[in-house]
Amino acid sequence: MIDTRITAYLDERDIPYRVLMQSREAVSIEDAAKLRDIETHTMVKTLLLRDMDNQLVLACCQGNKQVDPKKVRALLNTRRMTCVSSEQVEVLTGFAIGTVTPLLLKTSMPIIFDNEIKQNTLVTISSGQRIAGIEIALKDLVEQCSPLWSDITR
Repeated sequence: MIDTRITAYLDERDIPYRVLMQSREAVSIEDAAKLRDIETHTMVKTLLLRDMDNQLVLACCQGNKQVDPKKVRALLNTRRMTCVSSEQVEVLTGFAIGTVTPLLLKTSMPIIFDNEIKQNTLVTISSGQRIAGIEIALKDLVEQCSPLWSDITR
């Protein structure tokens, strides 16, 4: 078992989840899926974006998809959106690259889920550490982070 800010948060709220331990840190989302014995489409992949006015947004999609920043920009009716630098990800979210989750973000920001995430009743998010993931009911995750829903993948 593993104790992280995410597991503590879920435990405090009596939200059921399952820890998916890995034998080692993953080097990619495909590697993480293999180590956890799950399919990549069940994973919630996150991408931290910023517009020209410094508005932040956490865009989330299935692990086998890619977020399209142009679609996020159109949804938010904002100017150009770019990925936040790896150095700034931890400063802004409280999580290192590869461990960002839509829960317990250090900085308040809109969270957008791609509509295809709805294909799964169970999803996996990061535990907040590179050595494990968390399997959680999508409905429980959505109740905790209240995302906007849209088509935001390529």
